[in-house]
Amino acid sequence: MADLAGLSDFHFHRMFHLARGMTPHAWITERRVGRARHLLRGAMPIAQVAFACGFSSQSHLTRAFRKLAGRTPAEYRALARAGM
Repeated sequence: MADLAGLSDFHFHRMFHLARGMTPHAWITERRVGRARHLLRGAMPIAQVAFACGFSSQSHLTRAFRKLAGRTPAEYRALARAGM
């Protein structure tokens, strides 16, 4: 992303953090988890949701999802299906 912006890695990271309030990695992870939340409302298996959102495995999705949402993808799916 730094190359696309025409900035050094250090400067891009610093300016991104100032503009977004988080690192580029945290921003990307947050966007991926947001997409996973949307997909988990459907019938796609959790492992496929993980790969569709750019995670390397289902466990990678689970760790990131729990960190940001406070529950596992399976727990989130169960709550979403129950209408909560």
